[in-house]
Amino acid sequence: MEFTTTYALKKLIMANDENIKPFEFKKGQSGNPKGRPVGSKNRSTIVKKWLETVEKAKNPISGESEDLSQEDMITLAILKKARTGDVRAYKELMDSLYGTAKDTIDINTNEVGIDFDELLAAMKKNDKQ
Repeated sequence: MEFTTTYALKKLIMANDENIKPFEFKKGQSGNPKGRPVGSKNRSTIVKKWLETVEKAKNPISGESEDLSQEDMITLAILKKARTGDVRAYKELMDSLYGTAKDTIDINTNEVGIDFDELLAAMKKNDKQ
């Protein structure tokens, strides 16, 4: 009895032609017929629009009143935090200026003190044993 109940349950759950065919999309039919409305903007377009919005504000670095975009004000706020010793703010500024550091090793160089040819030979030797 246990086996037949488990078998029937698996048959209901598992993918097979019986339970897949009714749900297949017809040719030319969209998987999401309502979809995203025509003319709606994606999130990055909306964020860009708001970051480009300009307003009169006091520059926290120079102390002068200027026309600053939201992006300028955010960057200046991070810069101000970095100047007070906030290491995370400093790292964010450096990453946005120079890009994030990559954790890569050039295997065509011996500058790090590792002879990669020797290392590969030793690895192959260990595989053969």
